[in-house]
Amino acid sequence: MKHILKILGLLLTISAVWIGLLQASIVPSSYAWLLPVYLIVSLGCYGLLMVGVGLMFFPTCPQEAQLLHKDIAEAKQFLKNQGLDLGAI
Repeated sequence: MKHILKILGLLLTISAVWIGLLQASIVPSSYAWLLPVYLIVSLGCYGLLMVGVGLMFFPTCPQEAQLLHKDIAEAKQFLKNQGLDLGAI
């Protein structure tokens, strides 16, 4: 919920700046009309960056990995008892 509020606050601030630039004619109107496109591209890049950072620092769970290996071994044993050949797996 906090991220949504941050993004909405950022969008509100950028919208206010954009409307101010259009009203004050500080930036030529041909450039000012492109600011929303730049904003969308910037937010997309920010989103990709956050996904990349999240993947780089993804926490490992050694306990869960051990449980998964145990479950796999149990499943293999169960299938072997059922008569399925697991030599290739």
